[in-house]
Amino acid sequence: MALDKAFCDSWTPRVQGLLRIILGYLLIQHGSAKLFGVPHVEMFDGLNLVSLIGLSGILEFFGGVLLLLGLFTRPTAFVLSGLMASAYFIAHASQGKVLMPMMNGGELAVVYCFVFLFFAAAGAGDWSFDGRRKTA
Repeated sequence: MALDKAFCDSWTPRVQGLLRIILGYLLIQHGSAKLFGVPHVEMFDGLNLVSLIGLSGILEFFGGVLLLLGLFTRPTAFVLSGLMASAYFIAHASQGKVLMPMMNGGELAVVYCFVFLFFAAAGAGDWSFDGRRKTA
């Protein structure tokens, strides 16, 4: 049984908004682990903010907040897509097996990269500050 096109079309922006909210929430955790130690990840102990990992923590935390709110979604997602591409090539592909993210631990970076690229192209979906209509 196929789903009705009208039903799917009406739910697409809602599911897109939900995906953006969940993605923002997850990204905030990556950033807060690096910046504030919550949740605690041992490898981020003593992190220097003036470093690539420190910069990524700042972008992840504040970019995650913007995504969660659906504020400046397209430019934020574009920057975060580039961040995740950089993370993949610097931290994962450099370990070898560039075309096999499963083998170098970079699957999540690749998934984040392309989901952020989707939001850069498609926008925030429902439940976003970007989508609020201004009334005169």
